[in-house]
Amino acid sequence: MKIESWIFGGGVFFFVPVALVYGFLTNWTEPVGLLGVLLIAGLAGMIGAYLGFTGRRVGLRPEDRSDAEIHEGAGEQGHFSPWSWWPLVLGLACAGGFLGLAVGWWVVFIAAGLAMVALVGWVFEYSRGDHAH
Repeated sequence: MKIESWIFGGGVFFFVPVALVYGFLTNWTEPVGLLGVLLIAGLAGMIGAYLGFTGRRVGLRPEDRSDAEIHEGAGEQGHFSPWSWWPLVLGLACAGGFLGLAVGWWVVFIAAGLAMVALVGWVFEYSRGDHAH
């Protein structure tokens, strides 16, 4: 994951100067674009940091080695819920939140409540113990 972390981490060093040039070219009168590009830089930095920490913890993958064989990448890649409805509910809650920004703030509060329920349901979907459903 070293290459991926360098690509995303390098995005910070690209997007911050782009944001400053953007601000200079607009005479600092258009703050939304400046803030958006700075947020992209922050997002790239967070993803790069996550991939860097995960790469150190996991070690080299077959994709990272030039002498790797195809069969080394076979097998389970993770656990995914094939029949889970919670991502759909969470997506609808996020869509409702954006609708609330356009229509009225009271919709945002309803969507935030639904998003919390969906997120908790998705996280504890395979929970065993006190909070199992």
